[in-house]
Amino acid sequence: MTGSRVVALGHYQPAKVLTNDDLAAMVDTSDEWITSRVGIKTRHVGGPDEPVDELAAHAGAKALAAAGLQPSDIDLVLVATSTAIDRSPSMSARVAARLSMGSPAVMDINVVCSGFTHALAVADHTIRAGAATRALVIGADKMADIADWTDRTTCVLLGDGAGAAVVTAAPSAPDTPGGPGIGPVLWGSVPEMGNAVRIEGTPPRFAQEGQSVYRWATTQLPPIARKVCEKAGVAPEDLAAVVLHQANLRIIEPVARKIGAVNAIIARDVVDSGNTSAASIPMALSKLVERGEVASGAPVLLFGFGGNLSYAGQVIRCP
Repeated sequence: MTGSRVVALGHYQPAKVLTNDDLAAMVDTSDEWITSRVGIKTRHVGGPDEPVDELAAHAGAKALAAAGLQPSDIDLVLVATSTAIDRSPSMSARVAARLSMGSPAVMDINVVCSGFTHALAVADHTIRAGAATRALVIGADKMADIADWTDRTTCVLLGDGAGAAVVTAAPSAPDTPGGPGIGPVLWGSVPEMGNAVRIEGTPPRFAQEGQSVYRWATTQLPPIARKVCEKAGVAPEDLAAVVLHQANLRIIEPVARKIGAVNAIIARDVVDSGNTSAASIPMALSKLVERGEVASGAPVLLFGFGGNLSYAGQVIRCP
């Protein structure tokens, strides 16, 4: 039986950095107010000449280079994003064109903040079914384009960026917890609370019911994340790293603690990058790997949550 594994990662962020002091000159806020409530210090913001597909293509190119593959080697491109303005061509098709790929299948996946972990599961399932052999999975969002820069409760959260993973077929290894590299996904949603996170209107704007999201995330998600570990056959205390959606440091830290990953590195890229929605997990993981903080083959919990009050997680083996 064929499984799949992540063989390489890449990430990209626009050059412009927006600090808390910069925001304090725009809205009624301060570095102390932002830091104490969400833990964010800086975020990267793209300009009008940096569309989402450009961010995604940069991250994808880096992942391909790290994998030692050519763009023509990829037969499936999945882009998780909720900030694509145009309906067609899709972000995945535009990325394929930017990277001069051959004739891959292309598909966008919009599950907002849990988009990347959903897309990673789709790539894994597609490879297991024999419909693809090498996939480029990207999370990319340009949240600055949908921010309400007059709302101090939301504009301080958001940043832009992209993260990518190359996923390839791998022989199954039943004696290895988590299988050949990507463990089984656990995903779901709370549809009746979907309006707690919104991107609506013309032009579209981001809004959320912060307290509802905070209570849901900190109380309902830790048991689900532990079930993800159980499905993968990995005890929480054996995790080498935990990469949660980088929503807010006040959510990340209590959720990670309640999971019981007492020996794991906890990704805190939100401090430097803000909430980048679907980009946050692959970007944070790519940085951990780039810095050599997680050993190759070590088990890592990926767990996305947010928009639609959806969630998806899996344990993977670090590339």
